[in-house]
Amino acid sequence: MIKRHLAGLVFGLSLFFPHSVLAEPAKRIIALSPHAVEMLYAIGAGDAIVAATDYADYPEAAKNIPRIGGYYGIQMERVMELNPDLIVVWDSGNKAEDINQLRTLGFNLYGSDPKTLEGVAKELEELGQLTGHVEEASKAAAAYRAELIRLRVENAKKSEPKVFYQLWSTPLMTVSKNSWIQQIISVCHGQNVFYDAASDYPQVSLENVLLTLPEVILQSEEEGNVKGVDWRQWPEIPAVKKQHIYQLNADLLHRATPRALLGVQALCDALDKAR
Repeated sequence: MIKRHLAGLVFGLSLFFPHSVLAEPAKRIIALSPHAVEMLYAIGAGDAIVAATDYADYPEAAKNIPRIGGYYGIQMERVMELNPDLIVVWDSGNKAEDINQLRTLGFNLYGSDPKTLEGVAKELEELGQLTGHVEEASKAAAAYRAELIRLRVENAKKSEPKVFYQLWSTPLMTVSKNSWIQQIISVCHGQNVFYDAASDYPQVSLENVLLTLPEVILQSEEEGNVKGVDWRQWPEIPAVKKQHIYQLNADLLHRATPRALLGVQALCDALDKAR
């Protein structure tokens, strides 16, 4: 579970191959990440996906796409049998050796790995170019940008409650300044108590959390994460005392897709309850 959980959060250098590598729009696509599947459906190209990886479960139609692997590796024989004209790879979620092998085999690759909230719109447009869904992609990107701007403006002048984001419980992990989640906290005008941690997704102790006295504790809603720490044992924490502990949908918060803005809204709503 922890591998799945973190795979959607660790963003590396994006592999980008110019649109000119395709003589015509892609009609047979393999999408090697859940977020790539969502992006393709968002621009009307979902029907072109011939294979995907584990956990590609949105929209509902995506559950019927054949699976050819996951974070543990890709079934190369199946890739060759399917003969796609485009493979959307994920350099921070797919094995590097798999990506290198796909490149060596001569497949057209596009690296989907948005590292910023704004980057989601940019990739929607690029995928639109690659698939021939330019108009749908442009509309989706424009709507996304407009909603992101609305959220930023709506929350910009609100007070800044101290936030502890519980990424995982065992070990206890959180997020810092360069993380994807931090971007969302920033939109909602929250103050991340571990903003200056040395790593993007640091492991912290309960003592560390107690010292920061967060006013809000946010948890991804997986059962293992929520039950992993019983915060009621520490009523001296303001978030515990005032019952400002909220569970949020991990897929909305951790996947770089248009639905990420629903995650932003949910997090902002949680902070509003604590204000």
